[in-house]
Amino acid sequence: MTGIRENYNKTVADKKLCENTIKELRTLKNISPTQLAYLGGFQAIWANHVFNPIDKLRTFKEGKKNIESAISLEPNNIELRFIRLSIQKNIPSFLGYKSNIKEDTILIMEHRKMISSGILRKNIDTLLKN
Repeated sequence: MTGIRENYNKTVADKKLCENTIKELRTLKNISPTQLAYLGGFQAIWANHVFNPIDKLRTFKEGKKNIESAISLEPNNIELRFIRLSIQKNIPSFLGYKSNIKEDTILIMEHRKMISSGILRKNIDTLLKN
């Protein structure tokens, strides 16, 4: 999980890393809600790397579905909320996926002290500063 967390922000600029991480997550047999949410996050990021508008929208929608599925399984998981927030804060408004920004920000801020992963805490702090 550590490598996935470390690479999450890097995949915005690194197409190959994003592609390889998606492939790796898709091979998992018993995928956890956290891994499913990261898969969705990487898929949404992947939409930035593809050229074809139809492929962009398809991969974004698949990523959104995976994020929402993971959150429905573990609605109070701060890491899942971070992933959704990171996508919602950084995508164009016309995609219509901005409705949870306030809710996720509040939940993350209220429970930030419970986060044991230094990498996750750093990623959250970076997101909230922007």
